[in-house]
Amino acid sequence: MKDISTIVEMKAACWQVQLNAKVLGFVPTMGALHEGHLSLVRASKSRCDVTVVSIFVNPLQFGPSEDLAKYPRTLDRDARLLEELGVDLLFVPGVEEMYPRDAKTFVQVEELSNKLDGASRPGHFRGVATVVAKLFEIVRPDYAFFGQKDAAQVAVLRKMVSDLNFDVELVVCPIVRERDGLAMSSRNAYLTPEQRQQALVLHRSLMRVQAAVDAGERDAATLIAIGKQAIAEEPGTRLDYFAIVDPDTLDPLPDVSRAALVAVAVYVGATRLIDNIALTTTQRSP
Repeated sequence: MKDISTIVEMKAACWQVQLNAKVLGFVPTMGALHEGHLSLVRASKSRCDVTVVSIFVNPLQFGPSEDLAKYPRTLDRDARLLEELGVDLLFVPGVEEMYPRDAKTFVQVEELSNKLDGASRPGHFRGVATVVAKLFEIVRPDYAFFGQKDAAQVAVLRKMVSDLNFDVELVVCPIVRERDGLAMSSRNAYLTPEQRQQALVLHRSLMRVQAAVDAGERDAATLIAIGKQAIAEEPGTRLDYFAIVDPDTLDPLPDVSRAALVAVAVYVGATRLIDNIALTTTQRSP
């Protein structure tokens, strides 16, 4: 595995891959890798000739009161894991490499960026879209791999790719969960043992909604109330949002008569966690 820290060297390495007519896969991360990230790497390895992983804790997607300074950074461990998986290129740029002091350009996906996590975290998706656009330009991948856990992010990036004519295909991989259902997240490291148990309420709330759908309920307001009630029953947690939306537009749906995304964000102590499930026609069949 080759470690690269400059944009010039990264572009040159990826250009060589393209000259050799090899398929290039890309997994952008902020490090603190867990099995969810590693599943994306494996997906890239299975589909592509060359796999690139980036590790960059992107300051633009953190608000002024959020956890940029304490965000877990485990670069040495991450690099070992990636090398064991056979990653070809690891891109680890510094902040000033990605954002020179005179930089004035940002990428904003209007409307979508203000929904779900964007409503709770103003400016978050502008930061995400800006860094991913830069990374796509640097790496020029054929495929880029993202996790379904960040469903709102996926919707924003799909729109950005379409609107700006990026020549890349987004591949969305399933959520990877712990055995008890908790969605894997780098922020799980912030949780105390007690909070770790409280955090199970996210998945539990989604499963209650799924059970209601399986039993025949279709009304979104009723299903949202079921999910919110599950959160309310868990002490030590605070609901940010519970929503049922169109997976592409993130607009609220009146019912689940077609494909729907059920998304939840909850504060467990001071840690904000997200989760979701995709309801499909098959799942909703009586």
